[in-house]
Amino acid sequence: MFGDKLSLEAFDSTSEEEPSGYRFQIIGDPLSDQFVLLGKLIEKMRRLLAVVHVREGDLGLQIADETVRGRIEWDGIEDSRRPCVVIDGRRVEWDELGRMLMTFEGWQFKLEVCDPSDEI
Repeated sequence: MFGDKLSLEAFDSTSEEEPSGYRFQIIGDPLSDQFVLLGKLIEKMRRLLAVVHVREGDLGLQIADETVRGRIEWDGIEDSRRPCVVIDGRRVEWDELGRMLMTFEGWQFKLEVCDPSDEI
């Protein structure tokens, strides 16, 4: 609960201590029917899981189209300030993301950072 808002979350986890992979969140009114809110979360999960942003190619992981959506995470190295990202439920190191972007050398890009509950 966030004061006057209710947050429902669903996530992958490879261990009990730390979620990894896919993570979904939806914010709603705590006085509304929570099963309706759960249904909205499930619909959001289905929509987002239906889109593939990266695929395995001859050069390793490649951007599937011209749009990549994911989540910014910490790289897990103590005293490190480097991010990694999670795309399509898989962890992608910052250097690997840079290598994938080189396919688009000379192109423009737009980086937009959104709240985890927003649908992008």
